[in-house]
Amino acid sequence: MLTEVRRCRTLPDFRQQPGRGVTVRVDGMTSSNSLTAWQDRADHAAQSVTALFGRKLLFLPGTHLGAVLWQGRQPAGQEQPGAGQGQEPGRRRGWLPAALRRVRPAAALVLPWHYWWQAHYVDCLVDTGRRELGGGATPAARFNGPDRPSAGRLASRLVTGIRLRNALTFVNNYYDDMAWLALATLRLDALAEETRRPGRRRNATVRASLALQFDAACTDDLGGGAFWSKKRDFKNTPATAPVALFYARTGQHGKAQALLDWLDATLFDQDQGLYLDGARLNPAGEVVLERSVYTYNQGPVLGALLELGGEKNLARAAVLVDAVDQKLTAPGSTVLRCEGTGDGGLFTGILCRYLALAAADTRLPQVTRATAARLVTDTAEAFWSGRRPVEPTEGRSRLEGRSVFSLHAAQPAAATYPPGAVVELSTQLQAWMTLEAAAVVTAALPGRSAPAGP
Repeated sequence: MLTEVRRCRTLPDFRQQPGRGVTVRVDGMTSSNSLTAWQDRADHAAQSVTALFGRKLLFLPGTHLGAVLWQGRQPAGQEQPGAGQGQEPGRRRGWLPAALRRVRPAAALVLPWHYWWQAHYVDCLVDTGRRELGGGATPAARFNGPDRPSAGRLASRLVTGIRLRNALTFVNNYYDDMAWLALATLRLDALAEETRRPGRRRNATVRASLALQFDAACTDDLGGGAFWSKKRDFKNTPATAPVALFYARTGQHGKAQALLDWLDATLFDQDQGLYLDGARLNPAGEVVLERSVYTYNQGPVLGALLELGGEKNLARAAVLVDAVDQKLTAPGSTVLRCEGTGDGGLFTGILCRYLALAAADTRLPQVTRATAARLVTDTAEAFWSGRRPVEPTEGRSRLEGRSVFSLHAAQPAAATYPPGAVVELSTQLQAWMTLEAAAVVTAALPGRSAPAGP
């Protein structure tokens, strides 16, 4: 029986107004923005992540999957580093992935299974596919070269790999996981339609099946909202917000608005202007709030507010962007905080995806759009400037020129992922997502000066 390791709910806390042709400074780095340069940077991230982590599932043709971990060869004479060394020492020692490298591809079935990481991998490939489309969707425009699959085709293979790895089903025990995959396949089909290659009927079947799960998750318990898991003992923002966004994008606006209203009434913290994590009933039948505030919770709420639109929702969105700017940046910087390794390694990338939508939304006040754009581009610039190359001693020649990104945007990868460290897929997807978001922002705000290089 295939199993999935779920995220830890306890994560550490850590603490862009661009104008046309304006150069901004981020912790001593100069940041300036050009559409071509950000596209090149996003391509580099796509090439790096797919080269380090992407592979077929058990050599099966037509499949793709992201490995949970990648580890380069250990430098001679250096102690074997753990995952994210320098941030979370001892969290996971390097012997397991090193041993599993010797028994690939069976290792894909031995390492922990993270369904929702793969869903965001699909979303990242769709982002890349949209940029390929902007380049004419020709073989020459492919992110990884004309002789390699397009990003959209690779994303479709990844959806196939998810089903096979998840015991021949797209259903699992966590409603938020399924919502992320439903949203990703919706975007994948839209990409296929735009490239005049209609999406596979499979993706529509996936969403029809998952929509039944969402309907079952949304009940009147606790006054509304969506359950997080099939234990049905906790309703939270991470499940309710992406389900609301899915409903909004599939024309079920009444359901989406009801979920957003529940979030606003139950989990919105007026003092912070941000959404808390969740709510449950205690044995006495009282509603108890989980008051943790995570970056990724704010992202899909923002996306759903923008998708539904209307004066009230757009006003909420503007308040949320301002609160993110005030409360969720790393201390002493304009860079968004990041939330560590494991599942937390995805959180800030998800927020950047939806901030990019806010930056491009002309219904929002200009100051709100500028704030959202600044948060994205400053964070992307920090990830880019802090990357480190894969050392020649770490891997095979095909990895030459690829990069490892830091798990914290405000710190360099050489400190958080030194050569030989175990690198987690989640953190690399986060940097890729953020760079894709910067490309989206710059496309929406043309005419800005170019960085020094790609």
